[in-house]
Parts: sequence; C-alpha cells; structure tokens
Amino acid sequence: MSSLDSGRDWERQRAFLAVITEGSLSAAARRIGVAQPTVRRRIEELEAEIGTPLFTRSPSGLFPTEHAHALAEHARAMAFAAEAFARSASAEASEVAGRVRVSASEVIAVEVLPPILARLMRHHPRLVIELSPSNRTEDLLRREADVAVRMIRPRQEALVARRIGAVTLGLHAHPDYLAERGTPHALGAMRHHALIGVEHDHEVLRALQAKGLSVAREDFAFRSDNDLAQLAAIRAGLGIGVCQTGIGKRDGLVRLVPDAFAYDLETWVICHEDLRNVARVRAVFDALVMGLRGYVGVLP
Repeated sequence: MSSLDSGRDWERQRAFLAVITEGSLSAAARRIGVAQPTVRRRIEELEAEIGTPLFTRSPSGLFPTEHAHALAEHARAMAFAAEAFARSASAEASEVAGRVRVSASEVIAVEVLPPILARLMRHHPRLVIELSPSNRTEDLLRREADVAVRMIRPRQEALVARRIGAVTLGLHAHPDYLAERGTPHALGAMRHHALIGVEHDHEVLRALQAKGLSVAREDFAFRSDNDLAQLAAIRAGLGIGVCQTGIGKRDGLVRLVPDAFAYDLETWVICHEDLRNVARVRAVFDALVMGLRGYVGVLP
C-alpha cells in the first residue's frame, strides 16, 4: 500500500471514529474540521471498501452497527498512536517544549492542577499542555496520555509512579447554609439536613455508607454523578456534601464532623517508563509531584 493510500485510509477511519463518537455527520465534521459532505463521502468509501454498512441512518442521527462497534476499538488505538506520534514529534526529546498530555480526575484537573501548570509554563513558555479531565482511567500503555494523576496505585511494570500522599475527602457546607440550618455535630444529625450526593453512582454511595454515613440515594436533596456539579452545589449553599479538604479550606467551606468522617485517596503521578527521560515529560511529571505534595501538605 502506498503512503498516499495509507493516508486516505486513516482519513476514512478518522471520519468513522468521529461519527461513532458524535452520532451525526455534522457534529463529526466539526470535530475533525472538515465539511459534512467530506465526512459522508469518507464513510461511504469505507463502507464500500469493507463491503458492509457501518451505520443505520435515521432522522435522529447515525447509529453504529455491531460491525462498527467491533471496528471502533481498532480505530481508537490508531487515533491514540497518531496523537502520541504528533506529541513526540512536537519538539526534541532534550527540550522542555512541545506537547504533553496530562490526564487527571475532573476535580483534580479543574480545581487543583491549573495553578501548578501555570507555574511550570511560566518557566517553560514553549511547553504546550493538553489537559484531559476525566474520571475514566486513561491507558498510559496505549499512550492515551503522557502523564497521569491517579487515585489508585498502578500495577503495570512499564509505568513509573511517584506516590504523593493522601487526598482527604470530608463533609463540607457553605457558612451561609449552616447559618440558616444550623451546624450538625454528629453523623446521625446529617439526616435532618439537605444532603448533596449521587444520582446513580452506587460505588460512591457504598463508599459513603462504609464510612458510617447511613444514607441512601433517596436521602439526597441534590443529586448528580458529576463531582464538579456536587462541588458547585456545596459552594452555592445547597447543602452538605463531600469534597476534598484542600479545596474546602481554600474556598472557605466548613468541614463537618472530621473525627467521624474522612476518606483518604492515595494519589500517584505516573508516566510510561519510555518517556521518563524525555525532557518535557519529565518537567511536567516533576512539577505535578511537587505541586500536588504541596496541595496535600507533604513536605519535600
């Protein structure tokens, strides 16, 4: 196959993956930056090449066939490899410059990392950070990210990991809420308050129950499976909820019954061992270790 044919195949697969992700030709076109007829043509060419439909057309959008779902994982692997190649080619390995993709949970990525990354980028203005706020554990072995912050110890031998310490979660409320509703001094008293919690995430609910907070989904006055939405609700004074103690202290929230409820998340900064001597990756890795240790109160 010629390099021209390989390039054309990748463009077709890229269009296919965009439609799988977005659910429509128009949204897929916006995602990859081409015209809608171009996406349609590439999908039709790919279907003709493999000899089977990949999508079922309907007025509400495009629905992938079983064959499409089976092919999607291969297309994603190619997309990760292409992105990793582009990041690797963005600067010399000896330079603190070019692209580095960082993965972290939504709360850590949005609430904690930006000041740490700002300090780093002031010292290295040619550095480009691609930040992925996601509670899904992105695969460093497949190069979905270059550096990750995780709340679980990695088991893969090919990964380099540095333990940060524990990020502590606690029950918090806004002072305005407590001024109106009173301050509970025991876990049992929480049941008389407006509680902020999950809508469907049973794993989080089980963790709360295991720590002695006897609540069910029906006890939550405000429900969301999005951690950032829960944090916003606590800040707005909607009720009592769980958030990181570092964020609560920073934002002037009141921590409640700390002796009765605390949940520690062991935190790690991780990268692939093949990247640890790449200057830009090493700089980001070291900056995250130092910054996060400061956040959790661990002395260097």
